[in-house]
Amino acid sequence: MFNYIQRHFDLQVGVASLLLSIIGVLSVYSATFDAHAMGIFSKQMYWMILGTVIMAVIALLPFRFLQSLSWIAYFSSIFLLVIVLLLGRTVSGSTSWFNLGAFRIQPSEFAKISTVLALASYLSRSDVSLQTPRDLLTAVAIVAVPVGLILLQPDFGTTVIYAGMFFAVLFWGGASRFTLLAIVAPLACAAAALISTTLFLIAVAVFGILIFITKENRLVAAVVFSLMVLLGISVQVIYDGLRPYQQKRIDTFLNPNADPLGAGYNSLQSRVAIGSGGLLGKGFLRGSQTQLNFIPEQWTDFIFCVPGEEFGFTGAATVLVLFAVLLLRGVTLSSIVKSKYASYAAIGVTAILATHVCLNIGMALGLLPVIGVPLPFLSYGGSSMLANTTMIGILMNLYTNRKEY
Repeated sequence: MFNYIQRHFDLQVGVASLLLSIIGVLSVYSATFDAHAMGIFSKQMYWMILGTVIMAVIALLPFRFLQSLSWIAYFSSIFLLVIVLLLGRTVSGSTSWFNLGAFRIQPSEFAKISTVLALASYLSRSDVSLQTPRDLLTAVAIVAVPVGLILLQPDFGTTVIYAGMFFAVLFWGGASRFTLLAIVAPLACAAAALISTTLFLIAVAVFGILIFITKENRLVAAVVFSLMVLLGISVQVIYDGLRPYQQKRIDTFLNPNADPLGAGYNSLQSRVAIGSGGLLGKGFLRGSQTQLNFIPEQWTDFIFCVPGEEFGFTGAATVLVLFAVLLLRGVTLSSIVKSKYASYAAIGVTAILATHVCLNIGMALGLLPVIGVPLPFLSYGGSSMLANTTMIGILMNLYTNRKEY
């Protein structure tokens, strides 16, 4: 019996995601225990149970049927992203939500999955190659459409997830070094320009040399270099066009101590909470930062502080190890499946989860700006939980059908 289960179900993915979900539910319970928000815990339990059912259903779907849903899911998600701009609810400055009675649904969470599936379906075609400019631009367009709609909400955090996913898929698909550099260089120069002019000039010089070393042709190299410089120079204009709360998040990241009681409060308190946990932590429901509500709505973006404070380095390390098992298993699955579609889908889903983990924990540790990215399986949120369990269901389905072509 056990051998049958081991052959047909990816136990590492299933067990790691289940343990993370349990840690998440306990963390949400602790974070809401003295915050008069126990309804949050009840909803999270509901979403976890529903998500587990959805994960099981997706895992058991016929592989060809799952593949056939790719484009239907993609165009449906595009439709929902348009509708939410017109009829959605605005929360924290972003029009990203549908109200469904006592619950809210965020279509952009599910659009990430459908975009991966559509991208996998396109790139797995025998007549498509990332070395061909037309095919590469088509792949860019598949990702650019939902990203453009999400930017209109605006939701910058989710668009960063798309960037991480797309870069991973291109790398996995054998895109040239120049193509990958052409994606990274403008973004890196823009980020450097936010910090200082000197750093921007250094970034331009370094990436400029790399671009012309790896150039595919001089004209394209010149275009990429020009884009890199123009984007860096225009950073201030882009910054001025951001909403005030978005500007504060950037300013806080660059100098958290500038406004310790305002925009930098959450970031500073998060580091205090994690650092105060020590080796073994203060014990479940005994974290001072958590139970005294020093971090507002800690059950969302800063949930990593709870295991970090209450179970110390041991608790935080356990969470990281479980994520490492899950992500490494996703990469391994991408390399052992026979189908090109399955390989692209697996690496895309894994990249989404990996980008979420890196950004959220980076936020909690003060290493990255706060951009509103939840931690998979731990942060409170129905859309996030259902999207994460859906992705786990996809990975398990691909493992079961790993010998399919």
